[in-house]
Amino acid sequence: MQPPPNPADPGSGSRPAASRQSEDVGLVRRIAARDQGALGELYDRYGGMLLALAHRVLGAPGEAEEIVQETFLQVWDKARTYDPTRSSVSTWLVLLGRSRAIDRLRSRRAGERAGEALRGQSPKHASPSGPADVLFRERRERVREELAALPLVQRDVLEMAFYEGLTQSEIAERTGLPLGTVKTRTLLAMKKLRTALRAEIRELL
Repeated sequence: MQPPPNPADPGSGSRPAASRQSEDVGLVRRIAARDQGALGELYDRYGGMLLALAHRVLGAPGEAEEIVQETFLQVWDKARTYDPTRSSVSTWLVLLGRSRAIDRLRSRRAGERAGEALRGQSPKHASPSGPADVLFRERRERVREELAALPLVQRDVLEMAFYEGLTQSEIAERTGLPLGTVKTRTLLAMKKLRTALRAEIRELL
């Protein structure tokens, strides 16, 4: 898979930067008021820019796409905290995306070091049907339950993405939905699943 192209600066179009910033601030305020459509519009404007940024940091397209999703989930959660006097919306998004990408890179490196340390230890016998396998089956069933609990419109897009391997553009084409709507529904569904699984992890620890 080829690295994503480096998108043009969103503020370099024919409209003045001040005008675009005003529109962006309006979108963030609508997101703060829980307007899902505004989140989709902001995604359409800056998703490509953030994908290129995350890819430069991580060098892995799959991880870069996850970072973009996580960044816009954070926007959905933190829109009320955005202060237009401190930075433009595009700068705010870059800071959020860069921070998440760097955190992912550090986590990956820590995992690699832990893996190297484990490989240096003597192997221990373990039954494939032991506690770890039971825990995996329980977690998988938990994910299915949470997926079934999602609103139908959100569950549909996740099932098409995860079980059929469709891209968001392909989902939009199949369902006739605007691409921004598909992206927004995916973001909100992933947020609900992530929250539920976090609670599950806390219960298990």
